[in-house]
Amino acid sequence: MAIDNEKAKGHVALKGFFGICREWGCTQEEMMQLLGGVSHSTLAQYQQLPQVKLSQDTLERISYILGIYESLRVMYPTAERANRRVRLETSEPPFLGSSALDFMTRGSLEHLMETRRYFDAKRAG
Repeated sequence: MAIDNEKAKGHVALKGFFGICREWGCTQEEMMQLLGGVSHSTLAQYQQLPQVKLSQDTLERISYILGIYESLRVMYPTAERANRRVRLETSEPPFLGSSALDFMTRGSLEHLMETRRYFDAKRAG
C-alpha cells in the first residue's frame, strides 16, 4: 500500500510540475535542468504522467518550484504577470543580472532553495 501511495504522490507532483512549466513557457532543456539534469528519455517518461515513485531529490525540487509559483501568484494580480516575472532579469541577489528561471536552471537544489527564499521574502515584505 505504501508503494502505491508513493507512486500516486509522484504522479501528482509531476502533474503540478508540468502545469507550472507550461505556464512559464519552459523548454525541454529548462525542464530537464529544473528536475536536476534528467535525460531526455526520463523527461519524456515523466511527461506521460506515470504513477511513479520519484526520488526524494526530485520531490524536493518540485516542492520548491510549487512554492515559488505560489509566491509569485500571491505577489502579482494576474497569472500573466506572475508567469512573466520568473523570466525578468534582476540585479538583486541571488540572481545578479539573470532571471529567476535562468538561476533555477543552473541545476543545483541550492539554486531552487535560494529562489524560493527570495520570493517568500518579497511576498512577506
